[in-house]
Amino acid sequence: MTTGATTDQGVSTKGGRKERTTYTRACAILFLDPTDLNQLQIYPNSPVKVTSAFGEVIAMADLSPDAPHPGLAFMPRGPWTNILVNPDTGSNGTPMYKNTNIEVEPVDNNIKPMDMPEFMRKNYIEKFWQGSL
Repeated sequence: MTTGATTDQGVSTKGGRKERTTYTRACAILFLDPTDLNQLQIYPNSPVKVTSAFGEVIAMADLSPDAPHPGLAFMPRGPWTNILVNPDTGSNGTPMYKNTNIEVEPVDNNIKPMDMPEFMRKNYIEKFWQGSL
């Protein structure tokens, strides 16, 4: 998996309203090549579990606008990506946002990505500050 900025993600971020559904839709998305979608038996706009050595998230799978690139997934930079990438910054303050090995699997259609406030509460506040608040 590789990451980067997208127009939709940038518009949501610059609008200053990350708690809105539009931010979740813009960032909790995994773009896949049509070959990979077929191989994994995943339909566009379906929920998937994305797992790396560093964590897992639920995101929506979609057809990559930049295909073909079989074997390469893209997820916009954001809180969902931060769970998946290596947190070691090599002392430069920025994690490695490229070349993260992931596994992707379909999940039940009733499972959706958490909205931003719930995601932050579960993955950051409860995980790191539990007992100190």
